[in-house]
Amino acid sequence: MTTVVPQWAADAAAGLPYPLLFATVSGAHLYGFASVDSDLDLRASHVLPPAEVVGLRTGPDTIEHSGIRDGVELDIVSHDLLKFAKLLNSRNGYVLEQLLSPLVVVTSDVHASLRELAPGLITSNHAHHYLGFAATQERLYHKIGQLKPALYTLRVLLTGIHLMRTGELQCDLGILGERFAYVPELIAIKREAEHGPLPARAAAHLAADIPALRAELEEARDNSKLPGYADPAAVDALNDLVVRTRLGHASVTTGSSPSGVA
Repeated sequence: MTTVVPQWAADAAAGLPYPLLFATVSGAHLYGFASVDSDLDLRASHVLPPAEVVGLRTGPDTIEHSGIRDGVELDIVSHDLLKFAKLLNSRNGYVLEQLLSPLVVVTSDVHASLRELAPGLITSNHAHHYLGFAATQERLYHKIGQLKPALYTLRVLLTGIHLMRTGELQCDLGILGERFAYVPELIAIKREAEHGPLPARAAAHLAADIPALRAELEEARDNSKLPGYADPAAVDALNDLVVRTRLGHASVTTGSSPSGVA
């Protein structure tokens, strides 16, 4: 299924007050189960000018903006490049998924360089992020009884397993969940309503599969060929990229990407 990003997404991201290095789509659109009333989650990185880094008056290392556009709830979060780089080098699955999202609305040379460095920054310790995120979502769906956090729980565990085994990031539950016959039906239900209830017939499947997937992720982590720590050469290159970009020696010319993305 093709995920269609609104034509105005790049304009909305470009409305932030600092030059953008990239902006991508995260959330349910990235995970393959956006509903007709899903909000649009844009995640980005901007670059502060040197004067707002070394002076007394520093600029924001995180910018958040929300609103409604064309009837769609819009949520934008952008980190300054330095903060983004630190998070990227700290087994943070959120920023890894934002960087490598195939749903790109704004890009640049620096974005391309960050993506090239990403494989050297992926470690077996990223499993801790996915285990923790899954636990949070599992508690939520037990508490509120909704389908959305249940699908998040499945997606997160399956993404972590795939990453530990292959070193590659895959966030689409429609692909990851092919092994479970009931997942396509749950995705279809979710696409009709953002906050619908968890079907009773799915509860028994999840009660068995989620603990099994958690154990599978732990085993995949323990047996992963991924290193325990980031490649020092990749970390050095990341540091150099931040410095060059901050000082203006790297291109930050941005461009939009097509709105229809598979």
